[in-house]
Order: sequence, then structure tokens, then C-alpha cells
Amino acid sequence: MTEISAAMVKELREATNVGMMECKKALQETGGDKAKAIQWLRERGLAIAEKKAGRAVKSGLIAADTFDGGRVGAMVEVNCETDFVARNANFQRFVRELLLKARDSDGDLTAALAPEVAAKVAEIGENIVFRRHLRMASQGAGAVGAYVHLGGKIGVLVELGCQQAATTAQPAFAELLRDLTLHIAACAPAALDRASVPAATAATERAIYAKQVEGKPAQIIEKIVAGKMEKFYRQVCLTEQGFVKDPDISVAALLEKTGKDLGDRLTIRRYARFVLGE
Repeated sequence: MTEISAAMVKELREATNVGMMECKKALQETGGDKAKAIQWLRERGLAIAEKKAGRAVKSGLIAADTFDGGRVGAMVEVNCETDFVARNANFQRFVRELLLKARDSDGDLTAALAPEVAAKVAEIGENIVFRRHLRMASQGAGAVGAYVHLGGKIGVLVELGCQQAATTAQPAFAELLRDLTLHIAACAPAALDRASVPAATAATERAIYAKQVEGKPAQIIEKIVAGKMEKFYRQVCLTEQGFVKDPDISVAALLEKTGKDLGDRLTIRRYARFVLGE
């Protein structure tokens, strides 16, 4: 039998905010496997709080912007050791320079930019890591929107598509694109729609919900699980989330309404959300 150390219990408690005794029991039941222990706790309906974002956040900046009239968007994350450097104008200019490099390349820039990063490390005197980057070019009629939140701690790119190129020049289209970036930053959708949710993820959620009501009649279990899955999809799917500025209307309904007002059909083709240190 796997020995459950105090450190293992402490780590699980920090990840779940569940009591020490429950954490120890979960680890004992799952042979010390942290991931399985978290699922074991969830199956028993114990409240699990998300980790505080600050524990995962490293110093640095996320930068995002659009170019070529919204036809192209780019986003980068560059890490450093301290907030002091992250607020430094020299470091911020460097991050902007790297963003412009990302604008012009679909490939992995890490190796190509290593000499520039090394030179900046020597100049600033603090370790710097060019952590990740993304270029998003519009795939047909439409535009890309960009937004940076919390002074560079969250960044968003989203591509909003339409069928008529002239639609992108309408103020309502630009407003919707901006609102979508704000929504994604605030609501952190895990997937674009139900089809984008991995089958394994959906199956795991369904199994957890079924375990929570184990012992009830089969038809009751199925009804309860179906209801919980509907709630799950509304929480994690961008198109099904309540719009951040008006939770009574879903993002999908907002797209449909704005599209009708503009005489076009609007779709979210893709999006990306970076969180510093995630």
C-alpha cells in the first residue's frame, strides 16, 4: 500500500481546498494518485475551489494586437523573474518587438529568437523566457480581434467570420468583435462549442455526475446526469455561455441577433486565451 505523506496531503489540499482528512482519505483510496484523488473527491460532491490564479502566475507580460486592418492578429507571452522588470519600459518595448516578429511568422520562433532573448537577459540582468506565441490570420471574410487585460496578465485573440466582406466595416461588427474579446477574457471558455469538447472530458464529467447520484433508479440518474451535462456545457462552451454584458442572452444568440441586424451570418471561427504563467 502506498504511503501517504503529509506533503502529498498538503499538495492535494492546496489544489482542492478540501479538508486534510478528506484529502488523506482520497489519496489512500486512489493509491496516492493526485489526479484520481481529485476525481474521487468530486464524485463524492465535495466542494473543490480552483487554485488561486496567483500561485500559477509568473512575472512577465502578455501582449496582443491586430494588424492589416484586422486581417491578422498576434499574441505573445514573455516571462521574467520580477514584476519590477515586467513594468520596465525597456522590457515592455522588447515584448512589443517580439510581438511584431510573431505577426510575421506561423512557425515556432523560439530557436530563431534565442540570440535576441539572450542579449536582453545580459542587458537587463534577469532571466527572460519567450514562452509562447500565436499568429491568427482571418480565414475568409471577417476580422481578428485582440485584447489584453489586467496589465498584461490575460490576452485574447478571436476570429469573427461573416459572409459579406462589407460587414466588417460596420460599427456593430467592430463592437461585437471587441465585446467577444472582453467576454473570453472574463469568462474563460474551455471550448468553442460542444463539438469542441474532447469526448474523454465529456465522458469523465458524465461519470462523475452519475457517481454522485449512485443508487437512484436508472431513469432518474439519466435525467439528473443529462441536466448536469447541460449546465456543464453552458459553463465551458463559448457559444453557450451567458454573454458577459447580459447573462440572459447566450453568445450564440448574440451572434444571431447582431447578424440579423447586419443582414449577414456571423460565426466565431476560433479563439485563443493566454493567462500569464498558466
